[in-house]
Amino acid sequence: MSKKDYYETLEVAKGATPEEIKKSYRRLAMKYHPDRNQGNAEAEARFKEINEAYEVLKDEQKRAAYDRYGHAAFEQGGGANPFDFNFGGGFGDIFSEVFSDFMGGGRRGARNSAGKEGENLRYDLEISLEDAYNGLEKTISFPTEKVCDKCNGFGTQDGKEPPLCTACHGSGRVHRQHGFMIMETVCSECGGRGRKLKDACPECRGEGTVPYTKELKIKIPAGIDDGTRIRLSGEGIPGTGGGRNGDLYVFVSIKQHKLYMREGADLLAQVPVSMACAALGGTIEIPAVDGHKIEVKVAAGTQSGQRIKIKNEGMPKMRSVDKGDLWVEFRVETPVNLNARQKELLEEFRALSGDDNCQPAEKSFFEKIKDLFAA
Repeated sequence: MSKKDYYETLEVAKGATPEEIKKSYRRLAMKYHPDRNQGNAEAEARFKEINEAYEVLKDEQKRAAYDRYGHAAFEQGGGANPFDFNFGGGFGDIFSEVFSDFMGGGRRGARNSAGKEGENLRYDLEISLEDAYNGLEKTISFPTEKVCDKCNGFGTQDGKEPPLCTACHGSGRVHRQHGFMIMETVCSECGGRGRKLKDACPECRGEGTVPYTKELKIKIPAGIDDGTRIRLSGEGIPGTGGGRNGDLYVFVSIKQHKLYMREGADLLAQVPVSMACAALGGTIEIPAVDGHKIEVKVAAGTQSGQRIKIKNEGMPKMRSVDKGDLWVEFRVETPVNLNARQKELLEEFRALSGDDNCQPAEKSFFEKIKDLFAA
């Protein structure tokens, strides 16, 4: 009985990319896995076919031989059996490679050495809008760890690098097979270190690091936005045994400003104006974020909620020489606590308003609803 074409088995085209082959294998392996199809001999046979095909097509040289000679390339001494259940290769390696995302977050490189990677740290930094406008350099201090001086980060009493763990061969992980299922767990012999620690350092108790408060000068660029995350590579918890340091992530938040609200690179200021100024027009001054005075003209007849734009008075745009704009929104105030003379003048103004067009919105409104009263 002739074997099924490997590309057909994996349900991909002959010209499929390695990523497409891997994705299809992953999908089919999950579908026909014996643990999901217990007692189903057909699914078990299909699962074996899928792994056999993937073992060949995932390897560039094996794939090239298969494309040229077909199955004959792996028969009668033409090549190694592509399907092998031993942990030294075949299915064990395939499963570990393809399903590594489910068994450790894709950090397989860290397991292949005795080094332990340092953890990432987070620092929350609150700054003013003025600081975000101008940019600043700031020294921050935060609790972290440093490599233990007594043991040089090895965690040993004598300060020397401990020998590799014979159980996991320095990877810190071990594999166990239960039927078709391969389980990956932390090595119990070394606790995931990859090296067998006999006598622990009394200073760090075998951890390789000790508590430490670190000071660091950081630069905040002009125009930085609220919620921006700054990554400082290698400034987190130090790695031990040759492992890489973790990173420091600075999360920047901007305090609420007394006058300005931010909308991207633009600024918005809600400015109160008197009824007289709104009606007759005038000029007001407001302070810019950097301290200089901005002269704002109020047009005669300005309505409450009306906005005007002042170009280039907004926030700096990061990695650019441009700035956003300033929007001024007028809030017309109704006078309160009037004295007798002010009331008299307003009564006179109301009497003079009559049917003229000095209050067009009010006139238009009542014209729209007069039919409702007639009904």
